[in-house]
Amino acid sequence: MSIKKAAVMLFVIVFVLSACSDNAAESSGEENGNNEKWKEIQEAGEIVVGTSGTLIAASYYEGEGKDKEQLTGYEVEVMREVAKRLNLDIKFEIIGFDSVLAAIKSGRIDMAGMGVTDKRKKKFAFSEPIKYSYTTMVVREDGYSGIHKLEDLEGKKAGGAASTVYSEIARKFGAEVKTYGNAPNEAYLRDVNNGRTDVVINDYYLSKFGIAAFPEFDLTLHPELKFHPTKQGVIMQDGADKLQAKVNDVLADMRKDGTLTKLAKKFYKEDASKKPEGDIREIDGLDF
Repeated sequence: MSIKKAAVMLFVIVFVLSACSDNAAESSGEENGNNEKWKEIQEAGEIVVGTSGTLIAASYYEGEGKDKEQLTGYEVEVMREVAKRLNLDIKFEIIGFDSVLAAIKSGRIDMAGMGVTDKRKKKFAFSEPIKYSYTTMVVREDGYSGIHKLEDLEGKKAGGAASTVYSEIARKFGAEVKTYGNAPNEAYLRDVNNGRTDVVINDYYLSKFGIAAFPEFDLTLHPELKFHPTKQGVIMQDGADKLQAKVNDVLADMRKDGTLTKLAKKFYKEDASKKPEGDIREIDGLDF
């Protein structure tokens, strides 16, 4: 055999071995990393979803007294539809907002609705957005709690969860944050009404329906302040690429066939699945 032919054959052998090695590595990566969470869910036959159960319009119990059994809301029904289209059962676990990230990371829950931020995207996987919104304030109707611009938060007391972007905004502009656990809307709103706090900074839709549920409170949405546009997606473990792709495919179908719009209008009376219009003030320097 000539030296030239031997060299060509050696190159071919090396190329084939290299290709096989790459394919094996790729397959191993899918088995051990990208597909692992999806395989785990398939084997269990269900998705475990974390949700608050306390947020009117998003995740709450319908009915009163002994009939207060049905968990519903936009976030809940979107998750139910996702599970249905993936041919999986769904189990909801009631969990406080401040515990969601740890529960996702540990595998206690598989997914949850969560605001998409650059900081979270470094550590977790997110679906495409299921909801768009912006941030506003709940204030006392008489004088707007003395708040007419964001800078007026200096020295005010704001009710909020410890680790939300809303509490970060309050602190950024000089407010003292009174923190709560997985408390219902009523606890936050009652404190503003009775003067224990001055303001609740939160999502526009959640704030709007929270106020509407308690007409006896002297509260209003601030009519002039719209800031920090937001988007919410489905949060999952970092590296759960197959699960992320499956969820995104389903959500794309739900957006295309109008299911997201239908559910948004049912619970929010507006199409929260689309970006809001109008000028919304951006806030720089938020560590989220």
